[in-house]
Parts: sequence; structure tokens; C-alpha cells
Amino acid sequence: MLGFLIRLLPFWVREPLLIVVGSVLGVRIMYLAFRDGAWVPAGIGAAFLVFTAVRVHTVVQALRARRSPGPGAAADGAGSAKSTVSDAAAVPPQPQPQPQSRPPAEQRRPASATVEKEPNAWGQAAAAVAVFAALGAALWLGPRLLPSEDAGAPHAVSCPGGEGEDLPAAYTKTPRAVTGGELCAALNRSDLAQLLGTPTETATAASGSSNTAPLTDGKVAQPEAEVQFDTYTVHVSVTYNKLSIAQYVKLMKYGEETDVKTLSVLGRPAVLASDHTMRIEINLGSGGSGGPVEQGPLARTLSVALDGKDPGGYYDITVWSTSGALPDDSVLLDIAEKVLPTLPERTV
Repeated sequence: MLGFLIRLLPFWVREPLLIVVGSVLGVRIMYLAFRDGAWVPAGIGAAFLVFTAVRVHTVVQALRARRSPGPGAAADGAGSAKSTVSDAAAVPPQPQPQPQSRPPAEQRRPASATVEKEPNAWGQAAAAVAVFAALGAALWLGPRLLPSEDAGAPHAVSCPGGEGEDLPAAYTKTPRAVTGGELCAALNRSDLAQLLGTPTETATAASGSSNTAPLTDGKVAQPEAEVQFDTYTVHVSVTYNKLSIAQYVKLMKYGEETDVKTLSVLGRPAVLASDHTMRIEINLGSGGSGGPVEQGPLARTLSVALDGKDPGGYYDITVWSTSGALPDDSVLLDIAEKVLPTLPERTV
């Protein structure tokens, strides 16, 4: 169907379009082929470039034919002139009738002659290229200018409502302390699966809780939120204590954390570390007994200071999977750069 529509276009519209499309596709495919070291795409790109070269040659020949008429037309014109002269010499001159006088209005009337103006080849070619450029710009900028479908799509799961929640006293005494519901709302983003590298998945569970840190007698606020997918689970917590990232890194030397890496995120000190999760099996049968606590899959955690001065307190963003596979560290950095700026700040 597309080929039929292209054949219906005028020559000076169809050929420039084919040249532009063939050159763009050929150069792009050749670039990808040389970058990836693939020979089959290189052959396809070369075929596009050869096709484009043939179209360019056709257009050049057509332009030359329009500018200079063929020698046959000139020869025919000369032969016709000679024949007319010979015929005029063979026929004796005849007395010519005297021209009759015409009114001045008729003398001033120009002879009617219908001259058919040919279309401008360069104008048609420029118009074809402009139309193709406009279509390409619309396809390129459309997804960026128009709102995406995912922006208005509801989440597969929603965070539990925290209205009327009785917060521990540590939250009222801690400036800028967020609740578990607010943390869950910031984490449960529509693009979280895409940040994790699994854009086709949807969240299966989301939760948030306004807890306090263990072994602090309820004096340190530690809200938590978690969003689960089929592949990965993302857990975010905030600890409002006096422990700075610099002190935290020193404590890691005595723990079981591995692959420790210090860096800066959003202008704040941060550290990456890996550690194993814990696996707890609970039997809900008649006995109600559970199995022993076992070592779970490896998890990757990014800890970021609450602000650039690192006075104490930090965010923990942890990602793990049941298979034990971990995403790249860039995934944790992307989640931190997207989630942390959206957290609300409250004051007492």
C-alpha cells in the first residue's frame, strides 16, 4: 500500500523523499553496524546507500534533460526550415492581398496564445524535503511534548492511607521527619519500574510504616516504605539520629558489608554497600511454629546524608531480588535523585 502511494507522487516529490529517507536510514544503520561489529546490518545499510545513489543519479539526469533539449529536436527543426525554404523557391510568388484596415481596438488586441507553465522542479523538491522534515520533527518531538499515557495511569497498588495515624513522640520532636505514608507515596512512582530496568512490570505490593529505630527506646524516628515487583523489591527508610555518613563508613569496617564505595549524591555525602538480607519462615498451620532465621539474598544499599553538611541522619535505599541478582549501582542513584527531592519537609 505504501509503495503504491509513493508511485502516485510526482517525480520531483517522490525522488527527493526517497533520497532523504534512503540516506538517513543508510547512514544510521551503517553507524550502528560498525559500532556493534555486525556485518548483516552493514550490508543492509550499504544497500540503502546504493539505492540512494541510484536515485540521485536519476534526478541528475532528469535535471540535465530539462536544461538542454536533445540534438534530435534541433536537427528536426533545421530540416524543417530547409524544406520550407526549398518549397518557397519552387513555387512562383503569388500576388498578396492587401491588408484590410482594422479598427484601432483590434490592432491593440494581443494575439491569444495559451502557454502552459511547467512546474518548478526545485520548488517541488524543496517542498518535499520540507514536508519530510516536518513529519520527522513531529515524530521526534511528539512523545516529549505530549503527556505520556503512563503519567495518568493509576498505580497497580496504592499506599495505605495514613489519615488519623497516631505518630510516636519521636516524630513530633524531630524536625523534618516524614511519615511512612509520605515516604511510600514518594517511592511508589509510576516510573519506578522503568528506573529499575523492568518497564513492563507493575508493582504488586506497597507499604509504609512510621516506626522508630531499634535499641533507641522509641526516641529516634525511622519511617520505612517498600514497593515490591516481580523482579526487584525496593525499600527506603530514613533514620533521624546523630550518626553521620563519615561515621557510618567507619562502622562498616567492623560489619559484614562488602563492596563499600563512597560517593556524592545530590551534593550530599553517600556510601554504597552490599549485605545479605534475612529470611524468616513462618508456619501459619496448627502448630504456629516458624523455621530458623536464615541468610537471605544479597542486597545493595545506598545511604545518603540528610543534607550536604552531614550533621547526622541518613536515607537508606535498598534493592534486592529473590534470585540474588542486583541491578547496577546507577539504578540506586537514579532512584535517589528522583525520590529524595520529592519528600515533604515538616517542622515541629
